[in-house]
Amino acid sequence: MKGTYCLIIRSDGSEMDVGRLGRRVFQKGFYVYVGSGFGSLEGRIRRHLKKEKRLRWHIDYLLREAVVERVLYTTDERRLECTISEKLHGPSSVTGFGCSDCRCSSHLHYFESLDDATGAVLEAMEGSGARVSEWNL
Repeated sequence: MKGTYCLIIRSDGSEMDVGRLGRRVFQKGFYVYVGSGFGSLEGRIRRHLKKEKRLRWHIDYLLREAVVERVLYTTDERRLECTISEKLHGPSSVTGFGCSDCRCSSHLHYFESLDDATGAVLEAMEGSGARVSEWNL
C-alpha cells in the first residue's frame, strides 16, 4: 500500500531540540504532521507509532514526548503530501519541520483541539479529491 498520511498528535506543551532544526517550542494542543509512504505506507505509519526507534526524522523527536491520537490516510496514487500540507498551513505551523526534501515551509501544523485538527485534515484530503481512511491505533 502506498499513499499520504496525517498524524494527529497531542502535545502537552514542551521545548526540545529537533535535530538540525535546533530548539523548538511546542504549544499545548494538537499538531498535524503530513507525510507519505510510497515505498510502504503501512511501514511508515507503524514506525511512527513505535516508541523505541532511532531518531531519524524531525517527527521522531516530537513523538518522544507527544502522543499520536489519530492517523488519517489516503492510498491515492498522487503525491499529495505537499498539497495537503499547504492547505493545513497557518500562523502556528512549525517552520522548517519535516520539509527538508521539498519547497514547503512546514509539514507540521498546530490546532487548538482534536476536532479542529481532524476537521482540517478531512477538508484538506477530501478537497484534494482523495478518499480518506483511518488507521486503527
